[in-house]
Amino acid sequence: MKKILITGKNSYVGRSLENWLGNYLDRYLVETISLRDDSWKNKDFSGYDVVFHVAGIAHVSSDPKMEEMYYKVNRDLTIETAKKAKSEGVKQFIFMSSIIVYGDSSSGKRVIDENTVPTPSNFYGNSKLQAEEGIKPLESDSYRVVIIRPPMIYGKGSKGNYPKLAKAAQRLPIFPDVDNQRSMLHIDNLCEFIRLIIDNEESSTFFPQNREYVKTSEMVKLIADVYGKKIKLTKLFNPVLSVIEMKIGLVNKVFGNLVYDKSMSSYKENYQIRDIQKTIELTEK
Repeated sequence: MKKILITGKNSYVGRSLENWLGNYLDRYLVETISLRDDSWKNKDFSGYDVVFHVAGIAHVSSDPKMEEMYYKVNRDLTIETAKKAKSEGVKQFIFMSSIIVYGDSSSGKRVIDENTVPTPSNFYGNSKLQAEEGIKPLESDSYRVVIIRPPMIYGKGSKGNYPKLAKAAQRLPIFPDVDNQRSMLHIDNLCEFIRLIIDNEESSTFFPQNREYVKTSEMVKLIADVYGKKIKLTKLFNPVLSVIEMKIGLVNKVFGNLVYDKSMSSYKENYQIRDIQKTIELTEK
């Protein structure tokens, strides 16, 4: 039986993984811990096989007053936790990084492949990348370090842009039809991937994603279908969106292009257990 410690008690991904592994009670024993104060430093890690580190600041902020906190939590806390885990005999440390280490989405086609160099465009992305660079040197034959760089994660109860799109799908009669592509990752596919990574005692950097790329307008239509709503997709507003993007730069967050080359996300076992239509149904129902 694998004994797993999840850092970040209120983490959406952490709670989801705990519930997912709860389907295999004879194979995994999962505990969670908060790192919000220093009491975690007195916790004995020696009984755990795996530390799954998801404690951190998840949202992107451009407020310069937040910069120091991002580095303190996303970088320094990660490195300190990884060092403690290694010194106390943990065999595997899994860190949730982000696709954001490669920068923002763009209006033109943007495909990340194995040769793409990380170029963070904000201190959230940079804090994640520096955390990666701080824990990689800790790896040894007896201490496996896993870095996961997921694209946008969504699922029932998730936060971020997905719930906003879901509300739009339920309320709007029309929606812009923009030809974009995004890599996304449903929470079930992510949890199954992490389970396999634990089982196979992996060490490396991984790029899990759904089997299909997502076009924002088509995803909104799928959401509307779940609620039995009719929504018309139109290209009428596309020129206006281009002007808005040039003026205030918000459009790319919704309609921008950012995908992993699919070859980067292949794995020796199948973790992409939900297709896009099923994930929308599970998220909305």
